[in-house]
Amino acid sequence: MTTARCPWARTDGNIAYHDTEWGVPLHDDRALFELLILEGAQAGLSWSTILNKRGNYRRAFAGFDPAMVARFDARKAAALLADAGIVRHRLKIAAAIGNARAFLAVQREFGSFDRYLWAFVGGRPIVNRRRSLARLPARTPESDALSRDLLARGFKFVGPTICYAFMQACGMVNDHLVTCPRHAICARRR
Repeated sequence: MTTARCPWARTDGNIAYHDTEWGVPLHDDRALFELLILEGAQAGLSWSTILNKRGNYRRAFAGFDPAMVARFDARKAAALLADAGIVRHRLKIAAAIGNARAFLAVQREFGSFDRYLWAFVGGRPIVNRRRSLARLPARTPESDALSRDLLARGFKFVGPTICYAFMQACGMVNDHLVTCPRHAICARRR
């Protein structure tokens, strides 16, 4: 069997992200918050666009400290709308701030966002064995359930497709193609 990187990872930024982060089981709450906000910002855009702006997002959103982002007020939201380094979309910015507040509520209820989140996959990554991108679904029953629950808790920009991309990104689902060397590496990190 030939081994080749997943075909969506073509540009330098995507290659680095694919080879070091995508699909690796993630349990750090701040890093999970970052991915959740970035996945929401990506809606309707390419992931490359968001990766290219990631450093700007980290600066603009206080290093993705949910407690700090939850305190952003109307003046800060207006400054974010004027920040050319991020996606200047009023609803996405408002969602990021509101999601920080909802994120903190989940942490209080469950002890950590990680504990809450990973319960949707029984605490262990789902390891798929797909051979082509055509076989990758846009959503699954697990992403549907996560989306419904997040929406009920007041999160925004967390539809089932965004949730599935988030689940792939943080390693809840290993969707590296079986021909990709990262599939086996991520599968061992269960």
